[in-house]
Amino acid sequence: MSKIEQNITADQDATSANNAKPAEGQKVFIKTFGCQMNVYDSERMSDALAKDGYTPTDTPEDADLVLLNTCHIREKAAEKVYSDLGRLNQMKKKRMDEGGSDLMVAVAGCVAQAEGEEIIKRSPVVNMVIGPATYHQLPDALGRARKGERVVETEFTEDDKFEHLPKAEKKQIRSRGVTAFLTVQEGCDKFCTFCVVPYTRGAEISRPVSQLLSEAQDLVDAGVREITLLGQNVNAWHGKGDDGREWGLGELLHRLSDMEGIERLRYTTSHPRDMDAALINAHRDLDKLMPYLHLPVQAGSDKILKAMNRRHTRDEYIKLIARIREGRPDLAISGDFIVGFPGETEDDFEDTLDLIRQVKYAQAYSFKYSPRPGTPGADFKDHVPEDVKADRLKRLQALLSEQQLEFAETCVGKDMDILLEKPGRKPGQLIGRSPWLQSVIIDAKDAKIGDTLRVRITKAAPYSLMADVI
Repeated sequence: MSKIEQNITADQDATSANNAKPAEGQKVFIKTFGCQMNVYDSERMSDALAKDGYTPTDTPEDADLVLLNTCHIREKAAEKVYSDLGRLNQMKKKRMDEGGSDLMVAVAGCVAQAEGEEIIKRSPVVNMVIGPATYHQLPDALGRARKGERVVETEFTEDDKFEHLPKAEKKQIRSRGVTAFLTVQEGCDKFCTFCVVPYTRGAEISRPVSQLLSEAQDLVDAGVREITLLGQNVNAWHGKGDDGREWGLGELLHRLSDMEGIERLRYTTSHPRDMDAALINAHRDLDKLMPYLHLPVQAGSDKILKAMNRRHTRDEYIKLIARIREGRPDLAISGDFIVGFPGETEDDFEDTLDLIRQVKYAQAYSFKYSPRPGTPGADFKDHVPEDVKADRLKRLQALLSEQQLEFAETCVGKDMDILLEKPGRKPGQLIGRSPWLQSVIIDAKDAKIGDTLRVRITKAAPYSLMADVI
């Protein structure tokens, strides 16, 4: 996933945690790595900091506190964090040499969870490490850090962090746009052999229905028109309703679809084993649920799928896609692929290419296998040479790019509704999203962000569409 940056700042008062009073006019900069769930987490941390007095700055150079919200899925993602910490260390030294204010540095997210003590040892610039299960304790931890303690908070607790987090104010929600993420589920019980998520995010936890409906209503009241439900295994969500029953994701989507003000619903990321009948029928029955499904398969070889501990076969995955498309023929499929998993032969890789040809993907993310410390896959034998991984990735991405462009070209001439989200690069341009998540660029000087317009697609490119307003 691409790196996304967000900014927040601070003007703290005497009510700050542990009564450690910061100087007035302090600022903080948050940098977010990785997935959409980290984006959501950064937003909630910004909400918690806002209640403690913080407001935004655009650059780390202006900040009194820099918070890195990290990702541990890929090796390079973790190393980027240490590179940033090295630069922050130099910036802090320069600032102190010039008689400027001190700089506090915090590391949050999955690298923090996995390598908390190592970060403290390796990076003296870091004042605080806080894991994704404990970021509701951020103001308190900051108070301790301001007193000189080097704080590490990475224990998984029984506390519901969402219950302790303050609600975002309307102006904060509005500043983020007309689309929003809503985390409904965290953690993973699947234990795929390549993945660190069960170790960095913990066991699967589902938020209760009342909590989610309340947060969704707050988003709608602030002008949000599209909500994307998030989870490491979002379709494994089974939240407790007010009637004591456990709801599934299909039922939750039905309830949100009935909420006035919501125009579009999406969800990500899913696991094939958790696509139950109610969720499949929701794709058939709910007009507000967009015809786009991110359903990772990772590989097309049964041998490799078994080694990955995916607990489904290629045939089961292909039949599942066919079943969902039976009820929603215009459904676009997105996926994830890992090439060069230990033991993967050329025949195994060809099975993956064959699966891609059968399913036909509108979009996909693909990576070379990267051993993550602490996962079973890191100890497997028969690791694939890097040059072979690179060659296979190139071939796989060529096929996926071909399919992505083919899908985009099928959109030319179609009429569709788009929700305008942001300005384009040129004056008068606005950008929205198609039902299939593509960027759609229009010239609409009389329209504004938040409008839903009927457009006709006139031109297709691999990553965007051009359209005229009807």
